[in-house]
Amino acid sequence: MKVYLSGEIHTDWREQIIEGAKGLDVTFSSPVTDHAASDDCGVAILGAEEDKFWHDRKGAQMNAIRTRKGIEDADVVVVRFGDQYKQWNAAFDAGYAAALGKSLIILHGPDHAHALKEVDAAALAVAREPAQVVQILWYVLTGSLPD
Repeated sequence: MKVYLSGEIHTDWREQIIEGAKGLDVTFSSPVTDHAASDDCGVAILGAEEDKFWHDRKGAQMNAIRTRKGIEDADVVVVRFGDQYKQWNAAFDAGYAAALGKSLIILHGPDHAHALKEVDAAALAVAREPAQVVQILWYVLTGSLPD
């Protein structure tokens, strides 16, 4: 199974899921989580921009190529909304995955339940903790309930 891990990049939630899924036949992919590399990839490859808008746009477009490919190739897309920053790109990723008919798992804390109710409605599961995502993957691939 191919799983794309999208969303917030400031905590170790991806590592928790990858570690917990060891032993399962799962391949993980994700966006670039090095914030500086993600922000500067466009100008590093295509040339500098004086205007920050165009600097950011080049990076966003290059990252969109990676993100779209990852979501399109995935069987399951997990989108994490964190507490510290607004992840507008995560909302796009969730909508894109849903539009493609991907199995979508949304991951966020209870404080975001109201704000993300429409995003949650598009998902097949809404988890509060990375461990719940791991349990979903185990169940889907093995048919076994968690201990």
